Amino acid sequence: MKRVKKRGLLVLSATLLLTTVLAGCGGNNNNSTQNAATNAPAGAATQAPSAESGKPDNSKEVKLSGYLLGEAPKGMPEVMEALNEKLKKDINATLEINYIGWGDVASKYPLILASGQDVDFIFTADWNFYVSESNKGSFLELNEEMIKSNMPKYYANQDPAAYKAAEVNGKQYMIPTTTPDRKVNVIVLRKDIMDKAGLTNPTRISELTPYFEAVKQNYPDMIPLNLDSQYDLPTPFGALASEKFAYPGAPLDSGDPSSVGLFTDNEDPEGKILSITDEPVQSAFKYAADTMKQWYDAGYVNKNPYSNKVRSKDNFVEGKAGVAFGNSIDIQATLAASADKGIETYVMPVLSPTGHAPTSSWLNNGVAIAANSANPERALQALDLIMQDEAYVYLAYYGIEGKNYAVTADGKLTLPEGITPETNTYPADAAGFWFVNKDYFKPSVSWTDSYIELNNKIKDMLAPPTYLGFSFNSEKVKSEIANLKNVSSQYYLPITIGSVKDVDKAFATLNDKLKSAGIEKVRAEVEAQTKAFLGK
Repeated sequence: MKRVKKRGLLVLSATLLLTTVLAGCGGNNNNSTQNAATNAPAGAATQAPSAESGKPDNSKEVKLSGYLLGEAPKGMPEVMEALNEKLKKDINATLEINYIGWGDVASKYPLILASGQDVDFIFTADWNFYVSESNKGSFLELNEEMIKSNMPKYYANQDPAAYKAAEVNGKQYMIPTTTPDRKVNVIVLRKDIMDKAGLTNPTRISELTPYFEAVKQNYPDMIPLNLDSQYDLPTPFGALASEKFAYPGAPLDSGDPSSVGLFTDNEDPEGKILSITDEPVQSAFKYAADTMKQWYDAGYVNKNPYSNKVRSKDNFVEGKAGVAFGNSIDIQATLAASADKGIETYVMPVLSPTGHAPTSSWLNNGVAIAANSANPERALQALDLIMQDEAYVYLAYYGIEGKNYAVTADGKLTLPEGITPETNTYPADAAGFWFVNKDYFKPSVSWTDSYIELNNKIKDMLAPPTYLGFSFNSEKVKSEIANLKNVSSQYYLPITIGSVKDVDKAFATLNDKLKSAGIEKVRAEVEAQTKAFLGK
């Protein structure tokens, strides 16, 4: 995230989607044999190989346009200037990066692709519109020859199974990351508040009631659970439900991630598709809902998170939130900024009852070439460098060496002299280049003891979910999915923050609305596709 969404993640709601990611696996490359020129859209500038070198002819300078998620860091102009200097020298191209804010993703992401405006590449993922936009024809079909010719560094690093995982209706439209995120969702607490609450080593969010009360009694400017409208909104609810079963859910189309109603236990080898009234979903959700209502009624939750655009991890550093939610990747900056302010932190992973978190897939972070790109080959060449060349990776992910980061004599990342996490204009992980090769990354001197301990245990925490590599294609039930999205926003999200008057009545109403919206038709389609995926 985040990483989520995170990492952290998520298929329950727009923000629950950020709490889990269904990972990708598979077999060989796709069967498409079209060459780059055949795949290019009408009017696209295809590039013939140079007769002398056998390489693409880049004699004509081009300007590329890319779209990422989030918000541009303050230091983005300087980084882009340095990035474009390298791109101009290496492939005779320059790049402009645009951002789609988290609060605008659902509305603007499809609109940008449908408008026909100048887009060469765009971030995509199994949790962010990949399937639905592929079905719409928004992305350019890719094949092995295109990738091999224009992305040789990437091609040499990627597992061919990733291409198979990226197929939609038998065709590949995504350039998946070569390094799936190795992350777990986390909850960050302040140790000084833990001391006041008498907590020493909490392992579950349900144990934090004394902590929330200590916040309320001792820190009048701080809200225990200061949730934002996107990532945070249902995250504590999800963490509570995860205490009861390997939550959350059945794979739904990333084009409408706000829909809810179907689930599966991530660790159930049978992959049974469950409704909100089936066990263990019903008891786990009511347990989470009852707890959230108690916390909401006690004043531990901000009263109107729907209008809050600031994530808890950012408010945590500013002393406005008692808890920070994120994942083991995107939380690093929060921990460093907290340490810089003298705030000692405690990191608690969010795990299933068996002590595991779902493995992420290659599709968790990826890039697609827009169908109307005028320069698809050059865009692929630029992405090859940004994703796989070490110098480009550090520039895109960490910024300018000596200004945004430095490397110590023992090979660790640090901040340059005189720069703090608050004054760093280009924080790591903040610019949205999540698809780069993370195997190049070095440990950071800012890692706290608790983070190092967590990081060392992550490998043992991760377990592949039953539907690793599965992407649900909702084309046959897209009307029902849209209906479920509306139901979820109106009747489900209030349950997740605890703002309903009566939990049992709220669930009964939600269930009725889900049935009217067509949940059973969606369940039948999910079951058909998952059975085919599992070879049943």
